[in-house]
Amino acid sequence: MKHWMIATAALTLASSAVQAGESGDQLAASLYDGSLSQLAEQGQPGCDAGEGDACFLLGLDSLISGYETFAQALYRHGAVSPDLSPLALVLGSGIEAGATPANPDPEPLTYDQLRDILDDFVTALDAAAVHMQQAGEGTDFVIPIDPLLVRIDLDGDGERGETETLGVLLAGLGDFALPEVSEKSKSKGVTTPPEFIVGFDNADAIWFAGYANVTAAPFDLTLAHDFSAFFDAYLHRLFPEAGLPLAEFGRGSTLMVDPTSDAMIADLVAALHTANFPVIDQTRLAGVRERLLAITSLSRKNWEMILAETDDNRELVPAPSQTSIIPGQSVTQEIVDAWLATLDQVDLILEGELLLPHWRFTKGFDLKAYFDTATKTDIVMLFTGHDALPYLADGPIADAESFSELNRVMGDDWPFFALWFN
Repeated sequence: MKHWMIATAALTLASSAVQAGESGDQLAASLYDGSLSQLAEQGQPGCDAGEGDACFLLGLDSLISGYETFAQALYRHGAVSPDLSPLALVLGSGIEAGATPANPDPEPLTYDQLRDILDDFVTALDAAAVHMQQAGEGTDFVIPIDPLLVRIDLDGDGERGETETLGVLLAGLGDFALPEVSEKSKSKGVTTPPEFIVGFDNADAIWFAGYANVTAAPFDLTLAHDFSAFFDAYLHRLFPEAGLPLAEFGRGSTLMVDPTSDAMIADLVAALHTANFPVIDQTRLAGVRERLLAITSLSRKNWEMILAETDDNRELVPAPSQTSIIPGQSVTQEIVDAWLATLDQVDLILEGELLLPHWRFTKGFDLKAYFDTATKTDIVMLFTGHDALPYLADGPIADAESFSELNRVMGDDWPFFALWFN
């Protein structure tokens, strides 16, 4: 559960059922004081020797430094934070015209610069995934840590202060399932949640590897396309002071409602009109499907390791025999079986053996054929049907019955479990 950024950087500080090596002993302190990169410089020999905690250290360093670099780039160019409500994001209304960036002096941003920012982030995530898989296969370790105390330099000033922790960051996001702050703590001006220690182990390293791929997939999909027209037409909403073509025109004259609303509606129309993305890297597009298959494979491996555990040490994702750190939410064998069955169905879809339904056709949409052969992705034309024609095929089509176990066991809570289990 916790937002993926919680997953992006968390670990050690106390005693554990399995004694961690020297890298593990120092890891928590380095995460809490922001000195992880210095410690990581010493971790490669241990990882090369198969020490799980050393590889875990390197994986975390790639995750955190990659996220820091990404966040700092957004700050440097004056990105504004959208309203995170799903409806606001879908409608595009969560990014207000004239919103003031946190950076008082943003730098201009070009399309090529944005591509480089996204590409660098994917590279860091891939490096993290490799190290995390090595950690999962390395010597046993358990490293207790409070992920909410992990410090991240978000603005690139070289400092990781008390206000730059995951706890403070996530507390500002509202309804994410974090431990609640007591009224007593609020009265003392404390805004971070109370202690939330997780005992990270080899299985969790595989979990991190899966999440690194989950995070990279949409960026890879984006980078496989030319989205320059969309950048020019709409991304001034995200970077209002970065010199984009319409950055100075967040308000116009009144056309229907008011100057601000009319400009926003116009930008939404422009966004739909430019949501026609030529494929410029077919290898990368096909690689997205391979990445998605890697995610399901890693999730199976994660559960294989979780179910083989005999300890019960503050588990991030617990086996049915272990104690959940999520209040009131246990994991039963029925839930595990339903999840594994769902992974099988997802693989069938990714392999083109189970087709996706399209509202307009009796035939199904072959997702594998799209990833392997598409030359463009036009969102509107795919939805309305014309651009779906090359990918229609005969065969079984996914429906509610295909995911009956997921629906029966998890019901409306399935998004929560998907976020928790990845």
